[in-house]
Amino acid sequence: MASGADYDGPKRAVTTAAQTADDPAVNFSTAAAGANGSRFVRSCLRLPVDRTPVWFLRQAGRYMPEYMAVRKHHSLLDICRTPQIAAEVTITAAERLGVDAAIIFADLLLPFTPMGVDFEFLANEGPVVHSPIRTAEQVRGLRTDRVEELSYVARAIEKVAAHFSAPRPDGDQLGIIGFCGAPFTLASYMIEGGGSRNYVETKRMMYSDRVAWPLLMQKLVEVLAAYAAQQVEAGADVIQVFDSWAGALSVADYRQYCLLPTTELVRRIQALGVPVIYFGVDTASLLPTMRETGADVLGLDWRVPLDEAWRTLHYRVAVQGNLDPITLFAPPEVLHARVAEILSAAAGRPGHIFNLGHGIVPGTPVEAVLQVVLQIKQSAIPA
Repeated sequence: MASGADYDGPKRAVTTAAQTADDPAVNFSTAAAGANGSRFVRSCLRLPVDRTPVWFLRQAGRYMPEYMAVRKHHSLLDICRTPQIAAEVTITAAERLGVDAAIIFADLLLPFTPMGVDFEFLANEGPVVHSPIRTAEQVRGLRTDRVEELSYVARAIEKVAAHFSAPRPDGDQLGIIGFCGAPFTLASYMIEGGGSRNYVETKRMMYSDRVAWPLLMQKLVEVLAAYAAQQVEAGADVIQVFDSWAGALSVADYRQYCLLPTTELVRRIQALGVPVIYFGVDTASLLPTMRETGADVLGLDWRVPLDEAWRTLHYRVAVQGNLDPITLFAPPEVLHARVAEILSAAAGRPGHIFNLGHGIVPGTPVEAVLQVVLQIKQSAIPA
C-alpha cells in the first residue's frame, strides 16, 4: 500500500459523494430549523430561496474601521480568546454590511495550543510555529484530549447566536457560521512552521513517512471534529472547513494523502446535523475530487468561472463564490458588471451563495463591499 493511503482514522466506513451524489449529505429534518428560517442555510442545502444569500470571507477584518479600533487595544489572539470581544467583532461586521451570515471571529490555528503546539503571530510574517512537527515521535506527542480548552470559541458563538436569534425585518434568520481548518492545511502550518511557497517539509513527510503522516491526519480529525461539535452545540448553523493550501497538491496527491481524512472530518461534522462548506484556494483542478468528500457546499475561488465549475460538479453540490476580492478596488461600474456576471453564471439555480474567491484584503473600501450587498439584495432569483 502506498505511503499515506492506509489512513484509518476513527473506525467507521467513509462514504464519498460519488456514491451518494443524488442525496443531500445532511438530513433535512435535522437541519430544518435553520433551513426554514434562513435563506443562507437553505442555499447550503440546495433548496429554493427568494434571492441569492451573500456574506464575505474575512468580512470582519483590517479593512473595517470598527475592527481596527478594537485592534488598537487587543492582539489577534486576545480577540479570538475573549468571547465578548470576538462576538462583538463578528456582530459589528455582519450588521454593518447587512449580509446573510455571520462567521465567528477566530483563527485556523487555535486548535494548535491544546494539541501542544506553540505559535504566535509576528508582524508582517503571519503565524510562526517555533518547534515545527517533523518526526513521528513529535506527532505521537500531540494531544487530542484537551479540546475543551477551545470552548471560548463556542462561548463567542453563543453570544452571536443570541444576538441574532430574532428574525430580521424581511423575515429571514441570519445564519451563524463556525469554522475549522482542514487536516492538510493545518498539517502544513505545523510542519513548515508557518506559511510556505513550496511545502517541501510537508510533502516530504506526506510522501515518505508511513507512520507520522497518517497519525497526524488522524489526530487532527479527532481534534477538529470535537472542536466543530462545540461550535454546533453553541449555535453554529453551518461549519466551513478551510483547506486554504490544498491547491498546492496534485489531484493524485490530494486523493492519496488527504481525501480520506478530509472526508472523515466532513462526515463527522454533518452527523451533527449541519451543512459543511469546504473551501480551498487555487483548487479548480481538485474540485471534482473535493466533491467526493460529500461536503454540501464547495467554495470556488475567482480563477475558475462559476458556471464552468458548477457544470463540472454536475450541479450536485451547492457552490459559494466567487468574486476576485481585488475587484472591490475597481470603479463602481466594473464591480457592478463583475457581480452581475457571477449572478448570471449561477442562473438562479438553487445552491449558490455569493461570496468572494478569497478573503477581503486590508485597504478594501467598505463602500464597495456595501455596493455588492445592495446589488445582491436587489437581484431577485428568476422565476
